[in-house]
Amino acid sequence: MLATLGVITILCLLAAVMSKRLSPLVALIALPIIAALIGGFGLQTSTFIITGIKNVAPVVGMFVFAILFFGIMTDAGMLDPIIDRILRTVGTRPTRIVVGTATLALLVHLDGSGAVTFLVTVPAMLPLYTRLGIDKRILACVCAMAAGVNFLPWTGPVLRSSAALHVPVADLFQPLIPVQIVGLIFVFACAWWLGHREEKRLGLGAGSRVDAVPQRVLSDDDIKLRRPRLFWVNLILTVLVMVVMIAGWVDPVVMFMLGTVVALCINYPNVDAQRARIDAHAKTALTMASILLAAGVFTGIMQGTGMLKAIAEVAVAQIPAGHGKLIPAVVGFISMPLSMLFDPDSYYFGVMPVIAEVGKALGVDPLQVAQASLLGVHTTGFPVSPLTPATFLLVGLCKIELADHQRFTIPFLFAASVLMTLTALLLGII
Repeated sequence: MLATLGVITILCLLAAVMSKRLSPLVALIALPIIAALIGGFGLQTSTFIITGIKNVAPVVGMFVFAILFFGIMTDAGMLDPIIDRILRTVGTRPTRIVVGTATLALLVHLDGSGAVTFLVTVPAMLPLYTRLGIDKRILACVCAMAAGVNFLPWTGPVLRSSAALHVPVADLFQPLIPVQIVGLIFVFACAWWLGHREEKRLGLGAGSRVDAVPQRVLSDDDIKLRRPRLFWVNLILTVLVMVVMIAGWVDPVVMFMLGTVVALCINYPNVDAQRARIDAHAKTALTMASILLAAGVFTGIMQGTGMLKAIAEVAVAQIPAGHGKLIPAVVGFISMPLSMLFDPDSYYFGVMPVIAEVGKALGVDPLQVAQASLLGVHTTGFPVSPLTPATFLLVGLCKIELADHQRFTIPFLFAASVLMTLTALLLGII
């Protein structure tokens, strides 16, 4: 009965979220509670909920303070000189422009937000593409690749994986660093090739001359927030926070807390200014934090009631002997297309825990299932998925059709996902 109840709960979650009949927050809390009550667990359900919330608390804290930290750094203008230097360096050669696009998107995506990456990168680079006649699908494709391969400890998929399986973020991310490096090399190789192809098509080589391109313009409000004299201080602080966190010397939530406090005190010592900066980024932080806490409710109930274990036991009985070890590899190879079928919450909180539990019963470390998922599910897959709003933002900013973007970009993103999966297999990570 538990297995049946668990399957029905997960299917209801997927249907409710993907059909948009319920918000992820409501579905992740209400559906498992209803299932637990139907299963006869009564007031014991609250114990499962508290356990689940305790397990995700460090992840929630890390995300909240990561949003605040990178938001403050962006407000202070830490990225401005880097963006301006990139724009000056790329000139009017398509090869440099496309590689510069990848570089800019990669840097902006340090805050972990695909939407912010597209909002900064596309308006900065689009005038160059328009003036020179470069295919705008390339702009969308390169932005998508740079943001998709650049999954970081504070990005949504990593945080969701950590929350769903109750594993430390560092344990998930650190082994994937060499895999990600290979993926990024692929991104820049593709960017160079696409730019070189456009250069030949347009006849815009090194000796070509084109009128000056428009410069990036900041609003008056943005200018008031900038702290150009503190650029090096902010850059050193950011590098220090990231190095210490990724190395695992100090827990990520602690580093982002300390980083946020220092960033506020350095850049905005006035109390009212500090409050304004926190308020400016509170909505984004609260939205994701509430989803992660709701996920804690879902996973706490599904594990505490034994529904996940029961589902896994039924699934294990259907898998031929000796094939269980292939689960991470299979997940890795199909991970990018899975982004087209499931939204992030449905997959990481509904589907992945079941796959991980099945693998665990067959001797596969659940961590490997999560790492295989991160090689494509709403990492390389999110910028083309119709289930993520950032996809529509990207195509809207680039002024292209979704279908054209998908046909052009999906082969590159799928190739990046497959290449990273093969690298992970060769290195023995999955």
